[in-house]
Amino acid sequence: MAQQILVVDDDREIVRVLRAYLEREGYQVHTAYSGEEALHSVRRDRPDLILLDLMLPDRDGWDLTRVVRSDTGLRHIPIIMLTARTEEADRVLGLELGADDYVSKPFSPREVVARVRAVLRRAAPDAPASPLLRVRDLELDLDARRLTAEGTDVELTPTEFEVLRALMGAPGHAFTRLELIEAAMGYAYEGMERTVDSHVKNLRRKLGDDDDPQSHIQTVYGVGYRLRGDG
Repeated sequence: MAQQILVVDDDREIVRVLRAYLEREGYQVHTAYSGEEALHSVRRDRPDLILLDLMLPDRDGWDLTRVVRSDTGLRHIPIIMLTARTEEADRVLGLELGADDYVSKPFSPREVVARVRAVLRRAAPDAPASPLLRVRDLELDLDARRLTAEGTDVELTPTEFEVLRALMGAPGHAFTRLELIEAAMGYAYEGMERTVDSHVKNLRRKLGDDDDPQSHIQTVYGVGYRLRGDG
């Protein structure tokens, strides 16, 4: 069955173009032109991924992301934000609310399709040879895509999962920010450093961490991050 993509944007021409490119790649596309219409579609169709414009006429993309991420039945759905806003703080806020990626307008439809493919690949279950990673009180089940911390389930977005998979795969290793982005997203380019900072901030919050010597994810100043591997 074709994977389902929900495209949410009040610009009908953008929706038309993205729909054409996505359908050409074999995806089934649903569309919405407002926040309320999008929320109804998410709950009805349960898409495999949401392409979400930030600026909508009724409720904005940040609010919709909050709603999706707070709903246990929907929070697993990957979100790529589409934004014409140039302020870095706006993009960082979207990532910190749980978006998996963002694309700035104007964009190439081919780039959007590539991002969709990459995020869906990260979200798909796999069958690794060694399906469990254990570091201290963390256990990451790669087959079930499930994290437990001290025996308690922790909900992660697909990108957060991949960032943590990279860190847990090499405890004690200091990753640069671009290395983590490449490992988690499958591509990296200059200027994405704040992206990984946002995902790490979310992971720390979910793990109950703060940036002290006992935290799971430690900052390596001037380099990036590492997962504490002792104990």
